[in-house]
Amino acid sequence: MSTVRIGMLTPSSNTCLEPVTYDLLHGTDAATAHFARVTVTRIALDSGADAQFDPAPMLAAARQLADAKVDVIAWNGTSGSWLGVDRDRSLCEAITAETGIPATTSTLALLDACAAYGVTRLGLALPYTGDVAEKIVQTYAKEGVVCTLAEPLGISENEAFARVPEADVARQIEAAAASGDDAHAVAVVCTNVYGARPAADLEPALGIPVFDSVAATLWKALDLAGAQPVLPGHGELLRSGSLRARIQEALSGLRAATGADRTTFRVDLPEHDLTVDRTAGETLGEGVRSIRRDASLDQRRLNTVEWLEQHRRPLVQPHFRDDPQPPQALVDVYGVHAQLLAPVERDGALAGWISVHSTTERDWSDGDSAAVADAVARIHAALDETS
Repeated sequence: MSTVRIGMLTPSSNTCLEPVTYDLLHGTDAATAHFARVTVTRIALDSGADAQFDPAPMLAAARQLADAKVDVIAWNGTSGSWLGVDRDRSLCEAITAETGIPATTSTLALLDACAAYGVTRLGLALPYTGDVAEKIVQTYAKEGVVCTLAEPLGISENEAFARVPEADVARQIEAAAASGDDAHAVAVVCTNVYGARPAADLEPALGIPVFDSVAATLWKALDLAGAQPVLPGHGELLRSGSLRARIQEALSGLRAATGADRTTFRVDLPEHDLTVDRTAGETLGEGVRSIRRDASLDQRRLNTVEWLEQHRRPLVQPHFRDDPQPPQALVDVYGVHAQLLAPVERDGALAGWISVHSTTERDWSDGDSAAVADAVARIHAALDETS
């Protein structure tokens, strides 16, 4: 198989994203990166600054990258974070229409990372001025992500962002993690800030993912190109983000097929820091409470899981009047009154299981069982791809 080629549209005054991307790819055969520049020198909320992000020069640069037969094109800039995500979506559609090549942006990559990890509360580390920062908060809120801010650095000249010392970026990441009530993750939103290394270094201590814009753009570009990135040593997203995204896709399809109120997947996968005591993925119906981060129960010792361990076949429960009984908290706290559980085996062991929850008693159909079997197969495929 030939090496994946990634094409990146780069702000002209950016001196960070190219060396960081090369560093992230160093020592791997995941891809080669190729760059074209578009004029961007200042970040502000005025017509002159906005005009830098007109699609015409970006499309011209994308056509040049297409000459290199790249497999994906990424706008490696975060302008959609304050100009609006629909701007980025329209840009990607135009690039693909012009070149036939799939496209993404840094903002879309960050939002996809949030979706893969179930992030709805995000701390932001930003170099921008306060008004730009507030606009970013508003933009992400429209996408279902509530943001809190570390104090923005107040810089508007794009070239100057790369001069911020990594130690200062690290302090801002820590402040962003502490800025809100139980942030699910932190994002460094700017591709001209040296945030990739501090982000990866701080994740273990913070206990939550830290998404750097440059690393997130590379992750999504590799993923779109079908490279299934597993790049250890550079943070959670580049190591496990694609697996998380595939799990979410499987669970979303399962919930749509069954009309369930919640679907989850739990798995013990030490190489990805996954344990059954927290879900590896979850999808929810409107108004349904999340169970994703509740680690209060010893999952392996639950009656229903011990039943799965013994029988190694799906457990179909239209109600909870018969054994095995689920934990009472599932009923009292999370309102579940029926469920369908399916084991996921790896090398003969019960590695994990899928749960399909209903907040009312219901008879699970053959179609529901078939949908669960399909989801199990999809998760097996995702685990195989990232093993």
